[in-house]
Amino acid sequence: MCKYRWGCDTIAIIGILAHRDASQRALIEQEYKVMYSEDLNKRLSAELTGDVKLIDIMYLRGDFKWFQKALLLWMPDPARRDAMILREALSNNIDLKAITEVLCSRTPTQLYQLKQLYIALFGVYLEHDIQSQTSGDHKKVIFISLVSFNNMGYN
Repeated sequence: MCKYRWGCDTIAIIGILAHRDASQRALIEQEYKVMYSEDLNKRLSAELTGDVKLIDIMYLRGDFKWFQKALLLWMPDPARRDAMILREALSNNIDLKAITEVLCSRTPTQLYQLKQLYIALFGVYLEHDIQSQTSGDHKKVIFISLVSFNNMGYN
């Protein structure tokens, strides 16, 4: 990636990020911040928006927004990624499928870490957001899946 916004080799970036695990991507992100005093995620977002060839291909297929979001979600550790997904899913257009998938596919330990990180990142309890943003039977199922691990000694 270029420091002076001369564009980037998106395919190379994808190749690098796709062949690294979360801890390696975190190290890349840290080193980038040290070297350039800039957040890599913000830079990736800006650079990907400007990649005309990739935008044209993805736009024609109708995938660009999805692709950009997926690439940016590769960078954070799993708990942070889950928190980001849940925060977005609980915003304006409630995405019950995403909320259910995240909460029902995590271990009690992962849910505990997620809840701790969610409040640290967003200043509100995840349970509060779920209570205030969802409704009906789905709300009950989601809430129960989130708090059920408390009975397993993880509170």
